[in-house]
Amino acid sequence: SKDIITLEKTTKFKGVYHVLEGHLDPLNGITPNELNIKSLIKRIGENDIKEIILATNPNLEGETTAMYLAKLIKNFDIKVTKLASGIPMGGNIEFSDTATVSRALDDRVEI
Repeated sequence: SKDIITLEKTTKFKGVYHVLEGHLDPLNGITPNELNIKSLIKRIGENDIKEIILATNPNLEGETTAMYLAKLIKNFDIKVTKLASGIPMGGNIEFSDTATVSRALDDRVEI
């Protein structure tokens, strides 16, 4: 997956990946059965996992997929986090859409 290459380039993540091979999109017939979710749940049940980071795209399908997975994973009493999103480095607030600026405000961190 190209996404893994991007994540690896940061050198920030020192864990194991699980690729879903898509996102939920019921309007186009992509349900949980079409994604690599069953094997994720199996891996969670068979391993001592402390945290799962959901790295889905910040669009409707990605957010829906993240919410669905979070609900499934909560049954295992595992910390579930997702990537923050907002204005990209070098971006310009005046050219950002309101949803992006709103998310940036919601995901702000103390400095």
